[in-house]
Amino acid sequence: MSKQSGRGRVAGLPQWDRCAVMGVVNVTPDSFSDGGRWFDTTSAVKHGLALVEEGADLVDVGGESTRPGATRVDEDEELRRVVPVVRGLAAEGVTVSVDTMRASVAEQALAAGAALVNDVSGGLADPAMIPVVADAGAPFVVMHWRGFLEGGNVRGVYADVVAEVLDELHARVDAVLAGGIAPDRVVVDPGLGFSKDAEHDLVLLSHLDRLLGLGHPLLVAASRKRFLGRVLAGPQGAPPPARERDAATAAVSALAAHAGAWAVRVHEVSATADAVRVARAIEGARSTPESTPGADTPGADTAEGTR
Repeated sequence: MSKQSGRGRVAGLPQWDRCAVMGVVNVTPDSFSDGGRWFDTTSAVKHGLALVEEGADLVDVGGESTRPGATRVDEDEELRRVVPVVRGLAAEGVTVSVDTMRASVAEQALAAGAALVNDVSGGLADPAMIPVVADAGAPFVVMHWRGFLEGGNVRGVYADVVAEVLDELHARVDAVLAGGIAPDRVVVDPGLGFSKDAEHDLVLLSHLDRLLGLGHPLLVAASRKRFLGRVLAGPQGAPPPARERDAATAAVSALAAHAGAWAVRVHEVSATADAVRVARAIEGARSTPESTPGADTPGADTAEGTR
C-alpha cells in the first residue's frame, strides 16, 4: 500500500493531496492545553477562523475536556458551548468537526453545519451515537478508548500495545460498520495519551504502518500531549508546559504525514501546516526522475564554490 493510497479519502469531506491539518478549538475552561482562552462563542469562532488563516483544513470544536481527571459537563452546558461555535464557523465556509461523546451534541452540531463527528470513545460512551451518525450519513472518527479518565490513566497495561490497540480498534470499527456507518466514512485514531503512557504512545507512532493496515484513513492527535513533555524533559528533567511543545508536535506531524496519515489534530497550526507541506513535497520528489550524472544542471559548475 502506498502512502497516498493509505492516506485515503473520507467520503463527505474535501479531498486533500497531502495530510490534512485539523485545528483545535476548545470551548472549555479546563482543557489541559488552552482551557479558557476561547470559552465564549465570539472568541471561539474568531480563533477557528484564525486557525484556517494559518493553514488548518478543518476545525475540531469541543466543549468537554478529556484530560485525565476531568469532570464531565452536563449535556445542556456542552450544547450551549459547542453548537453556536459550530454554526458560526460553518456559516463562514469552514469544514467543521465536532468533538463529542454525546449523541445529542453530535446530532445538533451536524444540523448546525458540522461535517464530521470525532468521538474519543468511538461510540462506546453513548449507545445512541452510532445510529445518529449513521442516520446523518456523516463521517465518524473511531478512537481507541478504554474508558473515562476521571480516575487517572485507567487500564493502561499492555503486553503488546500495538497488537492490542489494533485488535480493539478493529473490533470497534466492526461494530460501527454493523451500526450502519459506511466504510468510506470511517476514520481511525490510536488514542495517544488515552490509557497509555509515554512509551506506549511512542511505540504506536513508530508503527503507524500497522494502523494503516486497518484499511481506513488515520487521524493522529499528538498535539502537546504528555509523552512529548516526557521526551523533551529527558530522564531527569521536568516536562515543559503544554504550550511549549508545539515544535515537538510539528515534528510528529511531519513524521505522521510521511507515514501516510490522513490528518493530524493540532492546537498550533502554522508550524504543522508547514511540516505536512514539506513532507508532501519530499514524497512528490520521489516520483521525479533522478538527474543523469554529467547532465547539464543549473549551477552545477559553481556547486563547489557555493557550499
